[in-house]
Amino acid sequence: MTQWKMHCLAVATALALCGSLHAQELHVGVVGTTSDAAFFIADAKGYFKDEGLTVSFIRFDSAAKMVVPLGSGELDVGGGATSSALYNAAKREVNIRIVADKGRTSKGHAFEAFLVRKDLFDGGKVRSFRDLKGLRIAVNSNANSEAVLLDLALKAGGLAMKDIDPVYLGFPQQPAGFQNRALDAAIVAEPFITYMLRQGSAVKLMGVDEYAPDFQNAVTLYGAEFAKRKGDAPKSFMRALVRAMRFYNDALKDAHLAGPNAEEVIAIMVKYAALKDAGTYREIVSHGVDPDGGVNVASLKQSWQYFRDSGQIDGTVTVDDVLDLSFVRAAVAGQQF
Repeated sequence: MTQWKMHCLAVATALALCGSLHAQELHVGVVGTTSDAAFFIADAKGYFKDEGLTVSFIRFDSAAKMVVPLGSGELDVGGGATSSALYNAAKREVNIRIVADKGRTSKGHAFEAFLVRKDLFDGGKVRSFRDLKGLRIAVNSNANSEAVLLDLALKAGGLAMKDIDPVYLGFPQQPAGFQNRALDAAIVAEPFITYMLRQGSAVKLMGVDEYAPDFQNAVTLYGAEFAKRKGDAPKSFMRALVRAMRFYNDALKDAHLAGPNAEEVIAIMVKYAALKDAGTYREIVSHGVDPDGGVNVASLKQSWQYFRDSGQIDGTVTVDDVLDLSFVRAAVAGQQF
């Protein structure tokens, strides 16, 4: 073989290799909260690398804002609260898929809770969900599962959305609303629960795990193109993710990061997530996650029903239409961890 032919062969091989590597570079949407833990662990521990994957994390305010890039192929994977936007995208034949767990309020795991302003509680004005009538209550969106949690709390008190003054406000803005008395109550997620209780502006009326046990707060989503991609990338990603879910579970003790792997998980979260205080991670109530990556389908259908009843979706696309657990089932069956 001539030197020129050898050079051409080397270039062609290099280009083919680069193309192969590029095909394994994934863009993953995160919201920077504790429910992103398994994504961050899989990267920090090298589980993605073990599967031949390179992952870039892209920060979003909510999973609802990931729907468009997941549909267009700009994002491969994302995750967060389920939303009406997911079902409306599916109606337009944008086939984003719910593929695994990401976070739930399993027993004791009240990483979301209903908080009420401390002066209202101490004064006896609000002691139960029945007392919420006429109050200004914050929820981060009307179009995702946090609104479902508010609706369930109101129903438990014999009330409905029409009986309150809802305020749509992100979790980071809620502490100031309590402190300046612009808000009376809110559905709040960690670490803001711990911050507000420590601040002395709020009292926990009830944990979500008490009035909506095992509620599916967050899910892992595969983008429309990624879910149908040929090759091993979707399966490889899921193997790494399940491995990380199990590592996370081994860090838990009594719903806190106090188990054998806790300090390593805390260090990973400090590096990757928005919250940078290790002490707060030791104090907060952590989310639960199924070590086999399964989702609570009944809870997803409960959220779907709220979206339909509130007129956000027409109901033609069902939970089963957007659910695909084949990837996580294959990962668990293979047990290549």
